[in-house]
Amino acid sequence: MVIKVFLASSSGSTAIKKKQQDVVGFLEALKVEYAQLDIACSEENRMWMRQNVPQEKKPSNGIPLPPQIFNEEGYCGDYETFFDAKEDNAVFAFLGLPPPPGSKEADQGGIVQNGTHAEETKAENVPVDDSIEVPVEERNGNSHSDEEQAADEEELAEEDEAMEEDEDMAEVEEAEQQEEEAVEETDEVTEETAPVEEEEEEEEQEEEAE
Repeated sequence: MVIKVFLASSSGSTAIKKKQQDVVGFLEALKVEYAQLDIACSEENRMWMRQNVPQEKKPSNGIPLPPQIFNEEGYCGDYETFFDAKEDNAVFAFLGLPPPPGSKEADQGGIVQNGTHAEETKAENVPVDDSIEVPVEERNGNSHSDEEQAADEEELAEEDEAMEEDEDMAEVEEAEQQEEEAVEETDEVTEETAPVEEEEEEEEQEEEAE
């Protein structure tokens, strides 16, 4: 099984870059084999990622942001669910991989399904003190505000538009080049036929003089 991490190498968002580095660095530390798939340089990778992220996991605008993590064709989750699994020592379960023997995760026996971590605890019946206020970032497991998330989504949309404009520009340049080549071929044919026409005119003038 191959873990696939979809990244954007040319992203201008510092937050996205940090998340990508966090995921890749942690997988390398765990010695997990994975493949990086760049959505910035490959339209095929970008479309595959968008089509295979479950609808309920996509943001309101329908465009999932990198990094997105898959096990072969199966969706594991995004950065936030990866972060939660890392905090709970359940990354191997999150990735759908068996934990190494003797690891904390193997001893803990955590379970992750569809990007959601479910952990058995002995404190299920312990009453919760509602008077303790928990920061929104901690409750959501997300270190970035909604404003930053919206900015990242907008920036990714702008990058998509820029890529499409580059493709259109490349098509225009190719058409112009073909047109220039056609004009050059026409000029060459004209230059080749010009001496022949001059010789024919000279012959006609000689015949008229005789």
